Formats: sequence, C-alpha cells, structure tokens
Amino acid sequence: MTKNISQRLSTKLAFGTTLIAAMLSGCASKIDTEQHQQLIENFIAEAQIAPELSGQSEVNWWQQLQSPQLNQLISQSLANNYDLRSSQLLLESALARLGAQKAKYLPQGGVTIDSQRTNLTTPYQRQSSAAIGFDWQVDLFGRISALVNAANASAMSQAEQLRALQIEVVSAVVKGYISYQGNLKKQQIIEMQIDALKQSIEVLAAQVEEGMANELDLNRTRAQLNQQQALLPEISYAQYRDSSMLALLTGRLVNDLSLPDEQQILAQPFAVALAQPDHAIALRPDISRALFEFSQANSLSVAAAKALYPNISLSAFTGVLSLGNNQLKDSQHQWQVAPQIEWSLLSYPALLAQRDAQQLLSEAAYNHYQQAVLKAMSDSELSLQSLDKQVKQKYYAERRYLHANKAFSQANAMYQEGQIPYLELLDARRDVLIAQENAVDSTISSLIAKVSAYQAFNGRWSSALTTL
Repeated sequence: MTKNISQRLSTKLAFGTTLIAAMLSGCASKIDTEQHQQLIENFIAEAQIAPELSGQSEVNWWQQLQSPQLNQLISQSLANNYDLRSSQLLLESALARLGAQKAKYLPQGGVTIDSQRTNLTTPYQRQSSAAIGFDWQVDLFGRISALVNAANASAMSQAEQLRALQIEVVSAVVKGYISYQGNLKKQQIIEMQIDALKQSIEVLAAQVEEGMANELDLNRTRAQLNQQQALLPEISYAQYRDSSMLALLTGRLVNDLSLPDEQQILAQPFAVALAQPDHAIALRPDISRALFEFSQANSLSVAAAKALYPNISLSAFTGVLSLGNNQLKDSQHQWQVAPQIEWSLLSYPALLAQRDAQQLLSEAAYNHYQQAVLKAMSDSELSLQSLDKQVKQKYYAERRYLHANKAFSQANAMYQEGQIPYLELLDARRDVLIAQENAVDSTISSLIAKVSAYQAFNGRWSSALTTL
C-alpha cells in the first residue's frame, strides 16, 4: 500500500538514530519522557508510515462490525481476564514500592517503651524508659532522588505492560470471534453441499437400477459426498477451538459461553482508518515501555555513581529514663543529636564495579529502546503489506467463485440437455465448492489482517482503553 517505504526508512532511520543519540547523550538522572515521545513522533512522521490511512478515529474500531455480542465479549474480557487482573496487581505493587521509596525522603524512626526488673544486682533493680528516635538520610548528592526516579520508571513500565496486554486481549477476542463466525459459514456451505450430493445419489441410484446411468457416476458422487463429510469434524473442532479461546480470554469455561450465529459480520464494511497514523505508532506501549526501562536503568546508574560520595545522615532521639521503678516516676529527661558522615573509601573498588555494571545495563536498555522503535515501524508496515495482500486475494477469490458458479450453472444446463456426461457436472460442482470455501477463507483472512493492522497501530485506541 505504501510505495518505496524501504528506501524512505533507510534514510529516515539513519537520521533518527543520530538525532536520538545526540539527545540521549546529555540525559541526566531522569529521562524526559515527554521530550523523547515528541522526538519519536517527529521521526515517525518524517518516515511517512501509512499516511493514506488517515481518516476517522480508530477508537473502538471493532464496533464497525456492528456485533453486540462482540462488544460484550470485549467488555467482559477487559473486566474478567485473569492475566489482566494479575498485571493490574503488579502495577499496584509497583506504585506501592514507589511510595515506599519516596518515604525515604522523610526521617525514619519510631517510639520505644521499655520496662525491666532484674536480679543481676543486689537488691533487685527496676528500670523503665520511653524514647522517640529517628534517622534522616540527607539526600545531598541526589542518590535517593535517583532511586525514586527508578521506582517511578518501573511503575510506568508496568503500566505500559498492562496496556500492551489489553491490546493483545482485545485483538485476540476480535480475531477469535471472526474466526468462529467464519467457521459457522463454512459449516453451512459444507452441509448444503452434502444435502445436494445426497439428493444426487438418490437420483443416480434410481437411474442405475433403470439402466439410465452407470455405476461410475454413482461411485464418484459417493466419493465426493464422503470427502465433504470428512470436513465436518475439522470444522467442528475449529469452532470449539475458537469458543474455547474466547472463554479463556473472558475468564470463563467453554461450557458457560454461548455464542450466537452472527455470520453477517463477515459482510460488514470494515475499513482501516486512522486519525494520526504516526501518532498511533509513537504511542505504542512497547515503545513507551522500552523508554521507561531505559529511564529506570539510567536512574539506577546515577544512583550507583552517587554511592561513591559520602553518605550524610542525622540521628536523634529524645526520651525519659526512670531508675528504681517501672512506672516512669521520678524520670530523667534525655536527648541526643548525632550528625554522621560515612564514606566507604575502602569499598571503592566494589562501588566502581557496580557503577560500571549499571552503566552497561543502561546502554543495553538504550539499545533495546532503539530496537523497539524500529520494530514498531517494521511491524506497522508489515501489517499494511499483509492487509494489501489479503484484500487482493479476497477480490480474486470472489471473482473465482463467481465464475465457478456460472460454470456450474452452465454445466447443469448442458447435462440436462444431454450435452455432457454426469462426471463433468460433478467436476463443475467440486470446482464451485472449492471456490466458495476459498472465498470464505479469504474473507476471514482479510478481516483478521485488518484487525492486525489496528493491533499494529495501537497507540491511540489502547490509550483510550485506560480511560474507560
């Protein structure tokens, strides 16, 4: 569908890689994700991926099929899918860890109340105390801030993972439902052919007894009947496979799932139209997740470098001490403030090795980020090429069925007039059956290719899912 895309990409990618590298070379402890996102959008826009698809908004694109049952299945899958629930819990856990990391900005400590009686000395000794103590790590060199940035990037990465899983679930539900309805259509075609062949066998059997037909025609018809009957178990299994997958995606058992016959969705106008194709790619969760993983690795690298600096803390406590009783009577007030500087000079070789290791991980995460951008663009273009192929194959498959059907009608008329033998009529019937099944398969493949295109250009509609 897009012309000379490979030539455009080769030059644009070289420019984009240089531009991104120049920008990332000066990054600090926290990656500016908004600035990077704008950079990626500009890069993809210059590559001119699928501008001809610009049109209506792709949010809720599956509603083009006008299937209430499909819409309900998608809603149920988003609400009940166990993988999505697990991913949501992992996100909440990451947010909790972020809160725990932010709490390290504040003083840490607690309240201690103690009472004891001992006979280690003579006479018996009693003592009680109550104190409040805290320890405050002063983030003078930004180590705690770097760890907070890393925890925040980890939480955002998990949020993008949840969005990627939503994309996978929604796309799988639509593909599974289309496949199920297509298999219903194929079963209906096969059953119609079986009925027609059975009627032909009855007529031929009577003609053989009367000497008007031969056994060859009868046996050929029976063989064709058995061939069609052998297709029914495969179609039945395919239907069960589709319904089982839909049940799994919606968090149910297959016996609890009831799917209606909505074969009309195969004939619904279903177009791939995107409001902003480049924006849809730039917002893909795999790109965003790779960016946040790079931000996390970079922040941990900064934290490892800050560990080379002294650690400054302030410890303090205040309390009361009572000697000779357990009821804090006649108590003495005590307090203490202890600033502390700790510098792990003897651990420098280990700290340097940890810093170097984390910097290498940061570089690896950056390369993964670049690869995610290129892969997203490649997947998007590949989905369009597949869509173009399936649309063309569907057109020729429909033309084939049209001509095969006309040939069968002509063969039937010629057979009735005695111009051709019955075997030629059987051949024409077999041709029209194969052509019809091929047309249905092409229709299913074309619809699934369109779903795959929406799955590739998923940035905008998947973002809308998070606001539902």
